[in-house]
Amino acid sequence: MSHMIDLRSDTVTKPTAGMRQAMAAAEVGDDMWGEDPTVNELERRMAELLGKEAAVFACTGTQSNQLGVWAHCRAGDELLIHKDGHIANYEGGAPAVIHGVTCRMFGGSGGMFEVADVESVLHPVDQHFPMTRLLCFENTTNKGGGRVWPLEQFRNVSNWARERGLKTHVDGARFFNACTAGNYQPAELVEFIDTISICFSKGLGCPFGSVLVGSQDEIDRARRGRKILGGSLRQAGIAAAAAIYALDHHLERLADDHRHATLLAEGIQKIDGLSIDPDSVESNLVFFDVEEDAGTAEQLVMALLSRGVKVLAMGNQRIRACTHLDISADETQQALDAVRDAMSADLKSVEMQESHPYAYR
Repeated sequence: MSHMIDLRSDTVTKPTAGMRQAMAAAEVGDDMWGEDPTVNELERRMAELLGKEAAVFACTGTQSNQLGVWAHCRAGDELLIHKDGHIANYEGGAPAVIHGVTCRMFGGSGGMFEVADVESVLHPVDQHFPMTRLLCFENTTNKGGGRVWPLEQFRNVSNWARERGLKTHVDGARFFNACTAGNYQPAELVEFIDTISICFSKGLGCPFGSVLVGSQDEIDRARRGRKILGGSLRQAGIAAAAAIYALDHHLERLADDHRHATLLAEGIQKIDGLSIDPDSVESNLVFFDVEEDAGTAEQLVMALLSRGVKVLAMGNQRIRACTHLDISADETQQALDAVRDAMSADLKSVEMQESHPYAYR
């Protein structure tokens, strides 16, 4: 292959020519003073799109998630989250480090859950227990397999939380992927929750940036948290312009990434030594397993690397591949051919090199 096909994550995308032009032409000001017109426009537009009062631009999805925790919780509180949730597992222990908040985890299928799953772990109000303040969702689920919350299931759980006085937050790192695959409008789902974090640096192809959307009071508190965490920016309109460009040009094309993911999954199903359920692939994330008698996930990662393809090992046997803006249908097929070629060789003979950790997102 003439170039590397990088399927580790949709965070590896490069800005398109049109996006770069929008960034270069962006009108800017000092965002900490509220004087960057492009950031202000992005925040206004996101709040309007999601049917909420306000929004605050953040550097990363981790930062906007933590601003959500900041908006709802105090030291000594706990949040409830699925055991695979990013906030609890892949944000450096931030709820404890930053907020003094503990994470109480529970199970559920595909990174999602039913009322019964979370109800079983809910503490009573008692001096022995932390105060439960927040219920966290992920849509699409990440480690859960890129699954998409059905609207009715989401409504049931969020209504249950509201009835019990809990606040709700959605880690919507790939929220627009969820809307595309779930065939619902953003405001339809967000109607049932308090805050949502949405990334621009994944499926939408921006170089960086995220946003937290919610009520005016919650966003005012989150904005103060952003300042304390060092996230108040200056001429941030350069990045906000990329996000606005993506909203105008990159939403409809998300369906292409989903089709490519399905193509990849259906091809993997036909390869001996690999295991996958193509029906579980609902968005742009493809999880599959290397059968133990064939080798390990790390060995397949190394074998594919030598064939010009990058994927992510998620455990001894599990692999994640992610389709995105910079991967065409032809490149998806080339990657599939590389997987087939790697598995036709003796995977167990692949010599392992020093492992370099990949960013999880």
